[in-house]
Amino acid sequence: MTIAIMQPYIFPYIGYFQLINAVDKFIIYDDVNFINKGWINRNNILVSGQSHLFTIPLKDASQNKLINEVAILKGEPWQKKFLKTIQQSYQKAPYYQKVFVLIEEIVNLDVQTIYELTFQALKRTCEYIEITTEIVPSSTIYHNTHLKGPDRILDICKQETASHYINPIGGMELYDKEKFEKEGIKLDFIKSVSSPYTQFKNAFVPWLSIIDILMFNDSDSIRKQLKAYELI
Repeated sequence: MTIAIMQPYIFPYIGYFQLINAVDKFIIYDDVNFINKGWINRNNILVSGQSHLFTIPLKDASQNKLINEVAILKGEPWQKKFLKTIQQSYQKAPYYQKVFVLIEEIVNLDVQTIYELTFQALKRTCEYIEITTEIVPSSTIYHNTHLKGPDRILDICKQETASHYINPIGGMELYDKEKFEKEGIKLDFIKSVSSPYTQFKNAFVPWLSIIDILMFNDSDSIRKQLKAYELI
């Protein structure tokens, strides 16, 4: 059993989906503290050849709240504004028609929290690109919020009887391979490799939201990009 654990991000970049695709079970860390100015409710798309940050408005977002407690701000027409930006930016992209339907369905879901939206977005995007990994929220299963940092990760690995845990490359300074190995768990870090593709006639802008990849790539190209990483 190989698992990964990650906070929910909205329409994340390809590396997030590489991580999901690399494991047997992907656990969304929804019962940890919200991070202001992180990637939970915002990401980058291509607008006029440049990276453009979009943000989903939240109500009283705070690092004192858990991610699954943070509500989406109602009454703001962010859905229409966001979809209009997508339309104006990507309507001439080769896979716009099909991808826009997917995005429109997701952003118009009747959900209350940013966690619910990110969870649905991840599941539906994974279905679209044929990732079959099981995705579960941490809040409904493990009941170990009294533990922190690596100890909580290790506890989840044990509850899942996992023999292999894969973490994003940014966690190399946080997690000790030796500590995991003492518990019989192999720890690897995933490092994405940039796979340039055509974005209209612009110079390639890497590491944008998965939306950008879906707009410009067919299914075979996306499958190849899902495997463009190394484990360290």
